[in-house]
Amino acid sequence: MTMSHLDFLQTVANNDVKGLREAEKNYGSSWKKRGGVGAFMMLARKWDRIEQQVQKSGSLASAFDILSHARADTRPEGIRDDIRDLRRYLLLVEAELDFLDWEQRQRESKREAQRMVPRARTTTEHPAPFGYEDTEDDYAPTGKDDMVVEVTGESLGMKSES
Repeated sequence: MTMSHLDFLQTVANNDVKGLREAEKNYGSSWKKRGGVGAFMMLARKWDRIEQQVQKSGSLASAFDILSHARADTRPEGIRDDIRDLRRYLLLVEAELDFLDWEQRQRESKREAQRMVPRARTTTEHPAPFGYEDTEDDYAPTGKDDMVVEVTGESLGMKSES
C-alpha cells in the first residue's frame, strides 16, 4: 500500500479539533474579541511569525522552502507549531463564518414562519383567520354586567312550523 500526505489529514483534523476544544476551555473566544479585524490581525501575526522563523532559521534551504525549514526546526515551539496555530486559527475563522451564516438562516426562517402565522382580525369586517372556529365559550358572559339574550326564530319575527 502506498501512503501519501492525504492519509494523515484525518489525524491532523482530529488533533486540531481536540486542541481547539481544549484551548476554548482556557481562553474562550478571545481570538474574536475584537471582531473581524482582530481575527485578521491574529492570522497576520501568525503568518509574520512563520515568515520570520523561515528567514532566520539558518537552514541551507532556500528562503521560503517551508517544508525544509519546518523539518529542520525540531524545537517544540518551532515552525511546525506556528503552522499548527495558523491552521487552527483559520479553522476557527471558517467555523465562525459557518456559524454566523447558520444563525442568519435561523433568524430568516423564524421571520418567515412568523409571517405565515394567521393573525386575528381586530374588527368584525374581516373574516376569522384560517382554522379559527367560533365556540359557545366565545360568547359566554364575562362579567356581571354582561347580558345573555336567547335568539329564537320567534324573537326574530319568524313563524314556527308546528
